[in-house]
Amino acid sequence: MSETQSLKNHARLDPAYHILLFLVYVANLVYAGFHVYRQPSLSSGWYVVLSLVAAVPLIKLRTYPLKVQDRVIRLEERLRLQALAPQEWHTHLYRLTEDQLIALRFAAEDEVVGLAKTALEQNLNRKQIKERIRSWRADDWRV
Repeated sequence: MSETQSLKNHARLDPAYHILLFLVYVANLVYAGFHVYRQPSLSSGWYVVLSLVAAVPLIKLRTYPLKVQDRVIRLEERLRLQALAPQEWHTHLYRLTEDQLIALRFAAEDEVVGLAKTALEQNLNRKQIKERIRSWRADDWRV
């Protein structure tokens, strides 16, 4: 990334996936709907069904790798917190939710333990944790 990552710009957009593939999918669905409207038949109706079902692999293509990354981030953040937090606080690490751990990955080492404690005490969600980060730690590896 050319600019420093922050709360405002940390979300990723992959133009080939998020724009091109989506536009082709929508164009195909519109064409299928137009075709079934102009020439109603079993085959044109089936084309609409196939066009709708094509959304499933498009969604899964995105969600499967994100879920795997979330699991890895959860493990990385627990290990990082174990290394940085005092020994007596290690038992609390497993009370942090997946969402909280994923948000904490952006917190720098000097604030992550305090922010994790606050997240547990106040039951902060992902957005609330990210908003409280003062020193942003970039995650340039996210898919």
